[in-house]
Amino acid sequence: MEYETKSFFAADKRLLFLLLCLATLLLLYIKIAFIENETAAFEFLQDRPEGMILRMISTLKFISIPFVYLWKFTVIAFVVWIGCFMFGYRVTYTQCWGVVIGAEYIFLIPEILKILWFMIVQTDPALNDISAFYPFSLMHFFDYYSIDRRWAYPLRALNLFEIAYWFLLVEGIQHYARKDKKYIWIIVSCSYILIFILWLLFYVVVYK
Repeated sequence: MEYETKSFFAADKRLLFLLLCLATLLLLYIKIAFIENETAAFEFLQDRPEGMILRMISTLKFISIPFVYLWKFTVIAFVVWIGCFMFGYRVTYTQCWGVVIGAEYIFLIPEILKILWFMIVQTDPALNDISAFYPFSLMHFFDYYSIDRRWAYPLRALNLFEIAYWFLLVEGIQHYARKDKKYIWIIVSCSYILIFILWLLFYVVVYK
């Protein structure tokens, strides 16, 4: 028990989840209020029916944060837990859930960088510029306006923070399994990373 309490992944899961939701809510509010709502396109549409639709979408984003996280963590924790189970590691589903919550904090960094970029560097973006931008992703090597739209999401999803997420999953699982990292990497690669790559391939194939 003393070993577990020293790890971030062993912190109270409800507290981690609540703080993550609040941080995400705050960053989303800043991005919408101070960046998206200040674009020329939004100012043009705000008194039209399309503007009302955009505001409704923004409201739904705020409301959906905890539900999206719950669904995401439930699925990913299950995938990782199955990987641990198949390789004979005694890591519980609840422990995997805590690892997934802790690792998710890494994705707050690109949101902060995105806000800083559009508030300090590119201060007059279009809505598409905001949608296309993701720090340290493969999207930076392509022109968002010329590529097939089916590739936009995968190119944003493949970024340095996603790779950092893999490392955090390994650290979290190792904390509970207490095994050599190379075996933990095999578990994460055969579970989460494999499913992640397959999901991106599926997205590209079915996108219309």
